[in-house]
Amino acid sequence: MARAAKTPGGLPFTGDPRADKYLLDEPLALLIGMVLDQQVPLERAFAGPWVLRQRLGTGLDAAKIAAMDPDELAALFAERPALHRFPGSMAARVQDLCHLLVQEYGGNAAGVWTTAVTGDELFKRVRALPGFGERKARIFVALLGKRLGIRPEGWEQAAGPFGQVGSLASVADVDSPGALLAMREHRRAINSRKATAEALARPAQA
Repeated sequence: MARAAKTPGGLPFTGDPRADKYLLDEPLALLIGMVLDQQVPLERAFAGPWVLRQRLGTGLDAAKIAAMDPDELAALFAERPALHRFPGSMAARVQDLCHLLVQEYGGNAAGVWTTAVTGDELFKRVRALPGFGERKARIFVALLGKRLGIRPEGWEQAAGPFGQVGSLASVADVDSPGALLAMREHRRAINSRKATAEALARPAQA
């Protein structure tokens, strides 16, 4: 499996150096952050694993989270400030993720990608995780390739448009605070063009 150098210091997603470093040091934190990256700001989503670690009082462990009482886990997610806009449903999704990791990978989150031989296999593994639709799975494959140097043969194709160099299409292209701002400007421009095209396509009102 081809590898490139990891992003030094951490993944600059949260604005908190400790949380950023934890995403790089703890594979389960990275997966949980990706699951939470939905309908909340990116910074909040990827800071969630670090906050959860603090509330648990121990490092993130898939087996321990899978074995927790669901209500207890949901309470940790709901504790203010809540880890997500929808703490209950996200707590359940994270617990489902941990259940699968225990069943399929012995609780080793990194096992999802360290033993994948091809990009297609990697994509299929990620796509099978709770909370990962097709788009998010492709973004995660791109994130692994661009930021962590996890590059099995064909990973760019498996990542789709998110695998393109400098695409600014996703969190996979965020390697600095400036890149985060550039990605958001890029998304706003795309959404603006889509809105304009949709407006022009509507039939004129009588």
